[in-house]
Amino acid sequence: MFGFKASSFTTLIVGVFVAYVLHTCWVMYGIIYTKPCVSPKTHNCIKPYLAGNPRIQLSIYTSTKSSVTDGANLNLMLTIERFDVNFKFERDVNVSLPKKTRSNGTLYTHMFLHHVGMLPWHDSKHVYAIGHLTTYMIPKPEEINLITGETNSQEAVTGAETKGPDQPVAHWRSRLTINIMADNFTFDGSALPADVHRYLKLMQHGKTVQYLPILFVDELSNRVRDLKIINGTSGALPLTICYDAISLGKLRFWTHMQEAVYSLQQFGFTEKDVDEVKGIFVDTNLYFLALTFFVAAFHLLFDFLAFKNDITFWRRKKNMVGMSTKAVLWRCFSTLVVFLFLLDEKTSLLVLIPAAVGAIIEVWKVKKAFKITVKCRGLKPVFQFGTFDESERKTEEYDTQAMKYLSYILYPLCFGGAVYSLLNMKYKSWYSWLINSLVNGVYAFGFLFMLPQLFVNYKLKSVAHLPWKAFMYKAFNTFIDDVFAFIITMPTSHRLACFRDDVVFLVYLYQRWLYPVDKTRINEFGESYDEKDTKKKLHKE
Repeated sequence: MFGFKASSFTTLIVGVFVAYVLHTCWVMYGIIYTKPCVSPKTHNCIKPYLAGNPRIQLSIYTSTKSSVTDGANLNLMLTIERFDVNFKFERDVNVSLPKKTRSNGTLYTHMFLHHVGMLPWHDSKHVYAIGHLTTYMIPKPEEINLITGETNSQEAVTGAETKGPDQPVAHWRSRLTINIMADNFTFDGSALPADVHRYLKLMQHGKTVQYLPILFVDELSNRVRDLKIINGTSGALPLTICYDAISLGKLRFWTHMQEAVYSLQQFGFTEKDVDEVKGIFVDTNLYFLALTFFVAAFHLLFDFLAFKNDITFWRRKKNMVGMSTKAVLWRCFSTLVVFLFLLDEKTSLLVLIPAAVGAIIEVWKVKKAFKITVKCRGLKPVFQFGTFDESERKTEEYDTQAMKYLSYILYPLCFGGAVYSLLNMKYKSWYSWLINSLVNGVYAFGFLFMLPQLFVNYKLKSVAHLPWKAFMYKAFNTFIDDVFAFIITMPTSHRLACFRDDVVFLVYLYQRWLYPVDKTRINEFGESYDEKDTKKKLHKE
């Protein structure tokens, strides 16, 4: 009955997942594809003003004011006469910073698309957009060499010298990306998409209604790596202005993504928190982005199923025969180290909360593995450890033997890496060095702690005691990570780390083939396959 319920629950989860993927595909199709006006001669059709090839000019200004009505308080930064909306370009300019901006203030950019020979505010058919050239972030703490006292560049200190350690400081956005929707597309006035409607500026031209060019500021292209701290001595800073035409489908998609990022920021997420989210969209094309969505969705499904089966396995676990307690203890330690490292780096809550939940679960597994019970004597908790039977002691003996051999390799490597980083790297504090050394050891050599389980399997000539369902789901995710290791930008060490677990997994598969299931063997629940089969036959009779 329990198996039927578990199977039904899994089927329900998979069904919900499939419905979610299909619904998302339908929504994405509605965003990418916009139905044009069927009969261009009707009054409901809205035609593009650019279809008449007007002579237009692009003018970009800077100002400390967020709103302008005329040319007051505007400083011309770039102007391009006879502007061609289909011509892609990239220009480097030096922008003079007002005193207010140098004093931790804000600087805006005001962009106008207007007719040649006219001032933008005198042209009734001009198109306007506003962007931010500055943003606010808490500067990265200064790092020093803990042995020599050598520090990094003093730029961060100078930029934040008048602010507290946790006070946001003005940063310069060194890139400005703008787009114009250049598709010769005729909208249906009775079915205008809401995400485009707010960008449309309509005008009457005879008996027809036309929309002026859609000028769009790409905020997703503003990455943390392009930010520079503004200090009191920064008289002028470089700015790269990038322009490219954009299709209607991509414009609508980009609009939705920018709204999603803006919502995250409204909920309290910082510029650093949403930077990786931006990178998913900016660093990939739309086709690869669609592939990323599907793969990430399956990754999430496998993660959930692995989590569910892992919890079920350990909840029903009665003894540790055939299981490496050292491996369980190491997974708990490594998970806690990674959580403390993410906490020290002030990582986004989107990453920190799942890491905390994972750490709590690993602590629970250690409690189950070592049969720990907690009793309170007054306000003082007392920990009691259970006893192991003969079979468990035999497994523990093999486990200890494996760890003895492993320690000859692992401890010198971790100690050498920690000493090397202490002499050659810079850290915020001794605690930061300790956490970084531990997490580097986890990432670099953590997979070695899966070897004791292989040794126990070899000695017992069995793999029946392992949680194979959860293990297979995790293996699927490992292979998904391998695929993305080729196509996603990441450090070489992390890319190699994506492949290290595959070797151990293949050995597990080899052991599963080498040690076939013995149907008369008693499993971790105190049952054998033949015994359960006999019970089923008696029940039918």
